[in-house]
Amino acid sequence: MKSFCTLTALALLVAVPLSLMAAEDGAAVYKSKCAACHGDNGEGKSAIKMPPVKGTTMTVEQLVPYLTKGEPGKTIHGKPISGLSEEQAKAVSEFIKEMK
Repeated sequence: MKSFCTLTALALLVAVPLSLMAAEDGAAVYKSKCAACHGDNGEGKSAIKMPPVKGTTMTVEQLVPYLTKGEPGKTIHGKPISGLSEEQAKAVSEFIKEMK
């Protein structure tokens, strides 16, 4: 029983920092790849007709392929983010969903 408790505690110690790291990565990816057009706080930029991302109704599962593959038939707004891995897309999607 003591071994089980020790293993559980170790698993939690590893899992929590990893989830925090993913959130930090999402913020960093957003800042470097998204904020210039969608705004620092996800509010969008009307001058260049970029919509807000804060408050999106898309789920993380919907956002990831949208960010990595784009939207069929769209040439500008649905353009995939170049160089964004699946992991980065997931991290930034989670960051966007947490925007307040």
